[in-house]
Formats: sequence, structure tokens, C-alpha cells
Amino acid sequence: MTITYDDALRERMRRNLAGHNRREVTDPTKRHAAVAVVLVDSEFGEDRVDPAPVDAWIAGRPMPDALDGRMVDVSGGASFLLCRRASRLSSHAAQWALPGGRLDPGETVVEAALRELDEEVGLRLPDTSVLGLLDDYPTRSGYIITPVVVWGGGRLDPCPSPDEVVAVYRVGMHHLLRDDSPRFIDIPESPRPVVQIPLGNDLIHAPTGAVLLQLRWLGLEGRPDPVDGLEQPVFAWR
Repeated sequence: MTITYDDALRERMRRNLAGHNRREVTDPTKRHAAVAVVLVDSEFGEDRVDPAPVDAWIAGRPMPDALDGRMVDVSGGASFLLCRRASRLSSHAAQWALPGGRLDPGETVVEAALRELDEEVGLRLPDTSVLGLLDDYPTRSGYIITPVVVWGGGRLDPCPSPDEVVAVYRVGMHHLLRDDSPRFIDIPESPRPVVQIPLGNDLIHAPTGAVLLQLRWLGLEGRPDPVDGLEQPVFAWR
């Protein structure tokens, strides 16, 4: 069942975010970044063909068994925007990501998230569209990520920057509620569980997977459970 994109959802998200005692991470050894979790509307069945051929982005990335990496059959109702990063990027190439990046000097996390949203996917939204913030997530690659939840106000029409983003997908929020989601696996390199969010024909890992899990737990369900202790896969440590 899809989730209706309406004022009731917007107010539920805003209320749950406002009532949360947000976890902030302070670490002078890490750089601060922000990502935009943009909530938009979508139509069921509009994404039956992936606009990005696998060869254009995979860049040798290992694929799980029985999955081919395509993000298809995920649209419908209230959705979030998910980006497939370009394979030629110097860091985190070919990975799934939310629009975002490092804060410029003097910028707030909201300003940075909205600026990166404009630069990466061609969407310019005002600060009045911000519903609230999720918890900070410290990454293995040296960043503290602050997720900024933004109400898009409709379908929107992304125009991704080809230097950074191969394609932008509307992923229905109902997929975050799948019976097989979230998944947790153990790895020998860390005592912390690696989180996996099944979407389409792929698995979304932290940090993006951790952000999406809290979008479900806090935004949709009102659960304050932390996600900053969830691990990233080793390929995302660099």
C-alpha cells in the first residue's frame, strides 16, 4: 500500500521531528556535511525502466547475489528522492546517495542541504519547505552528516548535474516499511551491525541506509531509536 502525499503526512513528519531530542555529533576531526531528504509525490508504475544503464555507473562495484542494482518498480505515492552517483567521482563513486555535500564556511546545515539540492539535482526550494532535522550520522570517511527533511510540495522535476549524478529516482516511502526491511549483517572488520535497506533490486547501506531507516522510524512511526551506531560496509569506508 502506498502512502498518500498530503497535508496529514506533512504535519505528521513535522510533529515527529519537532518532538525528537535530536542527537548531535561533535568531532573536530571530521568535516560537517548535510543531505536533503526531499519528500515528493509520484505515480505508481512510472519507473518500470531504469534510466541509467548499469555499465554507466557500476564501476566494478560488487553486487549482492540475485540483485542487479536497478532501481525499478519503486514509485508510487509519497516518495523521497534518491540519487545514483556518477562512477567517475573521486570518492563514493557509483553509490546510492541523497542530495548533499560539505558545508561551506559560515553555512548552516539547512543552507548547505538546499544549496546542494539545487546544484546536484536542479531543484531550488525555500527554507520554509524544511520540516526538520534527523540525527547526525558520523561516517567512516571523515564526515558528520546532518539530514535535512524537506517537503517538496508536489512531484517536482529534477534535472541532475551529469558530473555528479547519473539519475534521480522517486522511491515510494512505503518501501521503507517492507517486511524484510531493515536487514542487519555482521562483518569481521567491526563489532557494529551493518544496516541494509532493500529497495528495488539493490541494498542501500549506511550512511544513506541509516538516514532512510530513521526517516521510517522517526518520521513515519514516531520511534526515537538511534541509528548512529549502525555500521557502513567496508567499501564505503574510504
